[in-house]
Amino acid sequence: MRKSLNRLARTSWDEVRTRLSQEFTKRTDFALYRLGRSPGKGETLGQATSESNFFFQPAELQGRIALLKQHLPSAVEETIREAEEILQHRFTLLGYRDLNYGAEIDWHLDAVHGKRAPLKPWYKIQFLDFDEVGDHKVIWELNRHQHLVTLAKAWAFSGDERYLRDISQQFYSWQLANPYPMGINWGSSLEVAFRSLSWLWLRDLLAQAPALPESFDRDLLRGLAQNGKYIERFLSTYFSPNTHLIGEAVALFFIGTLCPQIAAARRWQQKGLAIVLAEAERQVRPDGVYFEQSLYYHVYALDFFLHARALASRNQVEVPAAFDITLRRMLEVLRVLSSNGVPQSFGDDDGGRVFNPRRNRTEHMSDPLALGAALYQDQSLCGSTPVTEETVWIFGEKVVAATSGLQHSNAVPAAFPSGGLYVMASPGMQMLIDAGPHGSGRGGHGHADALSLRLSINRRPWLVDPGSYVYVVPEQEAQSRDQFRGTAAHNTLCVDGLDQAIIHGPFSWASLPEVQTEEWIAAPRFDFFSGSHTGYTRLSDPVVHRRMIFHLPGEYWLVRDVADGKSAHDLEVLWHFAPGLHISAAQEGFNARHPDGESLLLLSAAPGQWNVAIEQGFVSPAYGNKEPATVGVLRSRVQLPAENATLLLPLGSADQPGTFRLSITGEGTAYTYEHEAITDTFIFGGSGIAWTSGSFRSDANFLFARSERGELELLILSGASFVESNGQPVFRSESATGWLQWTKAEGLNASDPKLLKFFDQEMLRNRTAVPLRQ
Repeated sequence: MRKSLNRLARTSWDEVRTRLSQEFTKRTDFALYRLGRSPGKGETLGQATSESNFFFQPAELQGRIALLKQHLPSAVEETIREAEEILQHRFTLLGYRDLNYGAEIDWHLDAVHGKRAPLKPWYKIQFLDFDEVGDHKVIWELNRHQHLVTLAKAWAFSGDERYLRDISQQFYSWQLANPYPMGINWGSSLEVAFRSLSWLWLRDLLAQAPALPESFDRDLLRGLAQNGKYIERFLSTYFSPNTHLIGEAVALFFIGTLCPQIAAARRWQQKGLAIVLAEAERQVRPDGVYFEQSLYYHVYALDFFLHARALASRNQVEVPAAFDITLRRMLEVLRVLSSNGVPQSFGDDDGGRVFNPRRNRTEHMSDPLALGAALYQDQSLCGSTPVTEETVWIFGEKVVAATSGLQHSNAVPAAFPSGGLYVMASPGMQMLIDAGPHGSGRGGHGHADALSLRLSINRRPWLVDPGSYVYVVPEQEAQSRDQFRGTAAHNTLCVDGLDQAIIHGPFSWASLPEVQTEEWIAAPRFDFFSGSHTGYTRLSDPVVHRRMIFHLPGEYWLVRDVADGKSAHDLEVLWHFAPGLHISAAQEGFNARHPDGESLLLLSAAPGQWNVAIEQGFVSPAYGNKEPATVGVLRSRVQLPAENATLLLPLGSADQPGTFRLSITGEGTAYTYEHEAITDTFIFGGSGIAWTSGSFRSDANFLFARSERGELELLILSGASFVESNGQPVFRSESATGWLQWTKAEGLNASDPKLLKFFDQEMLRNRTAVPLRQ
């Protein structure tokens, strides 16, 4: 009671009024249904009071078909193949294939688990209760009616009227089986929105189709009128004010724009667009990262926004410049993440798509880039993403021009600090570091993955995020949801086998960690990241995890994990490898080998203190689907403070690795990597305390030195007020700020040109580096 009263005290009057109105409407609608007066039936439709334009006019349909047959013949063939399966009522839904729904489709069935949702008022159905409905997402995916659009496209490609007859049969079957307000398919305004968008595509794809009942278009319009009324009444303003609200607003805007025969159309158009614009500002961080901290939901929201923007442009609906700025920022985030092949996933994966539900895997997440390139006629937005079927239907010839002659561009470092995404990159290599907030609100779609990383090399994933797998499962698999979003499922440090946050239901977390980026440097010759999180400070002996990553472009990464505390704890550093790699124990870590001969070697600097284990894990390429994959684990029961450093070293088939070791500890910590005639030294200091290591004395937070055959070739400093080499001053400044890099061949570079005058280059030239103390 106290919790309820406290929550009520924090609730705005508008939320109270909205929720009361929705509760009253639910019960009123059911009362009318019991009286035989189903709400929404028999909506009065008038004459169109204004012109509306879908993405193509009926006269343009054949042009779209010709473009697809010319540029994407495989998409045409795949559509017809899938349509043949649909005629047999066999469906691919989410990650589940070949689901047989029989001669008469049961629209309330979860065919994966053999469970049927009850036919009762929608608001009385507990759709998150597996025992009552099974997995509601499976039911809802079929009821989005996107497969009817597939049938409509197949008819457009082939002229085969079997597809038209099945569309009509399924549409009227659905109407009979789902009288409003009965059944689970009225249980989510977002699902009603998806169904509405499908029906709108049907209207224009079938505008000149024969073999449909004469009343089909009018019945579609009546259904859309009922849907719009429902969506407007039950907007997710206070229930799921995320992609749910965006999708509902987009559907209102579409119905209002494309169905002027409906009396409320103008209001829905204005209201839908206003919500879309407001949510783009609220839900997208200033750097373009979507606030759910999930690649999938970033793409989900971007798809909705781009479709709405394209329809607004088609109908000369004015949109403020700020909306375009937001969309371009979101596109830029996606372009960067896609610049070395498949974008690197993080956070939850819902499994659905706005246009083609079959394109729901990570390799399809770059699709919006082609939409953005066509919308803004800016080829730079799409990177190497080719033309897609979706973009041809929406933009026609414009997209072919915008995506022609594309070439792979090199990955480059990038930072999105509001979203906490940092990209270390050099040609053919890209690492994504997640140092962002846990997500919006209670972090429902975020994972406990603070300071985790993903790595791709030569457009191929090597270290990956395992995905989401499922949201709702039977009791015997209840741990699956938690396992995939827990800390141990990510490439980060796990303390005492616990998650960084406390799981509080399938879409909520408690005790959310605070994640802080302490340093980010993208310099000409190196990248450096340092961050920390408080996820384990809730323990009786509070533990802070700090991670530092140094990248030498074109060569390797050094990942240093520090656990600060006072007692002994169980520590695990986890490495999740992509499927298809052969993983073996090698030297002091792991060797991941691809069949073509490329390898990624993970070397630990303290093998005696850490146990090396190779274990079975899973990766989920799509909702409901999982595949075996290997996990490498470094474990230790150790007194804190403690640390582990791992060198991530890409190797060709003929390359030989060197030796990576912990060289010295004291005021700072030093590591060396020796390969051929080269010795690389990494020294980590901290808090401005002076340290001495080998030939160097400094107070730098980080120092890197490369010597070849004893001669210093490269020196990198971060956060130093002074540096001495062999007892001679090299650099001295009043404050320890910024970074400097010196190479024997290229000279000096710095974050601030003012620092250059404090550095004595001549002191370093031709000096012999003194080996580190052992």
